[in-house]
Amino acid sequence: MIGGWGVMRGDEVGEGMLGALLRAGSLASLEDLPVLVTEHAGRAGLAHPMLYVADLQQQFLLPLPGQRDETGAPLDRVPIDTTIPGLAFRTMEPVQARTAVAAGEPAEPFTGEGPRRLWAPLTSGTERLGVIGVIVPHAGAGVLTRLTRLAGLVTLLVQSKRAFSDGYAQLVRTRPMALSAEVLWNLMPGATFANDRVVVSAALEPAYEVGGDAFDYALNGDVLRLSIFDAMGHDTSAGLTATIAVGCWRKHRREGADVLAAGEAVDDAIARQFATTRFATGVLADLDTRTGWLVWANRGHPAPVVLRRGQLVATLDAPFGAPMGLGLGLPAELGRYQLEPGDRLLLYTDGVIEAQDPQGELFGLQRFIDFVIKREAGGVSAPETLRRLVNTILDHQRGWLQDDATVLLVEWRPSRPDGGVSGSST
Repeated sequence: MIGGWGVMRGDEVGEGMLGALLRAGSLASLEDLPVLVTEHAGRAGLAHPMLYVADLQQQFLLPLPGQRDETGAPLDRVPIDTTIPGLAFRTMEPVQARTAVAAGEPAEPFTGEGPRRLWAPLTSGTERLGVIGVIVPHAGAGVLTRLTRLAGLVTLLVQSKRAFSDGYAQLVRTRPMALSAEVLWNLMPGATFANDRVVVSAALEPAYEVGGDAFDYALNGDVLRLSIFDAMGHDTSAGLTATIAVGCWRKHRREGADVLAAGEAVDDAIARQFATTRFATGVLADLDTRTGWLVWANRGHPAPVVLRRGQLVATLDAPFGAPMGLGLGLPAELGRYQLEPGDRLLLYTDGVIEAQDPQGELFGLQRFIDFVIKREAGGVSAPETLRRLVNTILDHQRGWLQDDATVLLVEWRPSRPDGGVSGSST
């Protein structure tokens, strides 16, 4: 028996709870969700749910509005790096506290008598929205199943509501946002994506003042189309330059242009807008997720790198073209590389490796690569690796970046690889 139900009865109640919540949530607003989840989860023995979402920089978990703890006090934000709810977020695995508290107790296995607060991540693929915590009278497999199913449905409900309300954007921000950052964050895709062949994860800082960095990706059939841009300057004009670059890349990509032609189109679009007084560097790439075959064009940007089994195996330094926007008529040459299953491809802007501490020491390419390799060896997921990387870069520069710093990490992990062999860039 789990929480007073047999396993079959618990499954039936859990399925009924999910169906009822789905129906009720279809016409609800984001602000309605805490009350609806509390009402329906309680019928399945998942009492006093707490819903948190991560802030923009993924340093805190912030409660959805209107929630209170068991004492009636309003919920406060929870640090991600030092708490039990944060552990569920970082590992993307359910955890439990020893007692029915929000945070501060050691995590334990899913066993034992007496009230427990269980925490589960709100995830969609590899995208981490936040966590949900519930109180149960007993811990066991049946309760855990019900909680993970509830977490999955809550994730879908939050995703479906957040784009239609300013409330979510206001909630996940901890300070005002610059105009260029407002435009770019609404232009770029989500920071994570995964299917059975590839994982994509991105990070960008300074999140609230980003000027000219941007990334973009889309999966079209078997082909993952990638780009990263670094526009000149750190002002609103830099944001506009990056916006033109992403928009033009997206337009021509969707019209079937290859990476070379798309790069030329971006070059022309920026030059026409700014009369060759502004420019952006960038890398445009296509990855065949079936074969691992990568092609790319580099327009004056730091060369991507490939990591394999804990080592740097390639720097993708195909001949560079001119930065886009100068109209010099110097297109890039196409680079080609064969990835192996498990390889990690890193695209980045120079703000990552050129971040300086107060003594002038650069963060550096080697430190950047070593950081990613060590987290991979420790089994840390791609999104969590980049979250920790950004925090480390901020710490290195004492919380203030002199330049935008962006990383796009792609892990090729086909379930049935097609036998590609390691190669070298051309």
